[in-house]
Amino acid sequence: MNARQQVQTGDHPDDQATPAKGPGNVTFWTIVRSTLAAAIGVQNRANRERDFEHGTPGAFIAAGVIFTVIFVAVLLGVVYVVIRSAAG
Repeated sequence: MNARQQVQTGDHPDDQATPAKGPGNVTFWTIVRSTLAAAIGVQNRANRERDFEHGTPGAFIAAGVIFTVIFVAVLLGVVYVVIRSAAG
């Protein structure tokens, strides 16, 4: 049995709690979770290593830019609501 089969069947003691690693292991939701975790500074080592080994830089850059745009838009909206309620 090779190492890949061991990981998939859970025979390898270090990888029993984690799914088999592969190129398809980084999904849209994985990128979203990693981006949010990195934004607030709670990304764990295992997820960061998975992202660097199996993810594409372009996907994470795009997710970071999209997150930043949404974050700034939400902040501007909150400031607008606060200023409008204070003035009126």
